[in-house]
Amino acid sequence: MQKFDNIDDYITDLEDKKAKSPNCSNTRYNLGVAYLSKRDFMEAEREFLAAIDESPKMAEAYVQLGGIAFQRDDLKGCLSYNIAATQQRPFFAVPWGNIGFVYMQQGDVEKAIQALKRAIKYDHNFVQALSTLGSAYYHQGEVEDCIEVCEKAVKLADTFGPAWNNLALCYSDKGDYARAVECIDKAIATGFEVPADFLKEIEAHR
Repeated sequence: MQKFDNIDDYITDLEDKKAKSPNCSNTRYNLGVAYLSKRDFMEAEREFLAAIDESPKMAEAYVQLGGIAFQRDDLKGCLSYNIAATQQRPFFAVPWGNIGFVYMQQGDVEKAIQALKRAIKYDHNFVQALSTLGSAYYHQGEVEDCIEVCEKAVKLADTFGPAWNNLALCYSDKGDYARAVECIDKAIATGFEVPADFLKEIEAHR
């Protein structure tokens, strides 16, 4: 595989390939990813749309377009693109995780749980989906269920702050403040911004 010194050289190479074969969906997709790495969302979007135009079943391109929509605070667009991805590849875990996250942002916890369970069914080690499912369970008062999925998340990725924060919330609710302090410290160590009110509450139990 050819290596490039920087992303601009890689983009130049892909643009040359595109000029020679403009209907190659893989080249268009790879260009989209390259532009995305430069945070050039407009060019990335253009390439992902072109990739879908050539290969309508390219689920990954729909997911990338959903991510761009999310960057623009367009939750409806994000949801729509990720649903389209699941229609092309029903067993692709990533869009199901994104759908669950969007439903949580919209306050539709039941739909979030359904989507997140599907994401985890298709990828048992999907850390972000496990943590978001934990948030959904906590929102519903299902503390033990939240602990179960978030413990699994931190075993898979002990630097995933949101899962540690969820665990701290749960242990605090159970009155196990020693464990809550331990979890909140781990959340902070990952760079996660713990809500000030909750941090103040936990500090009182050190």
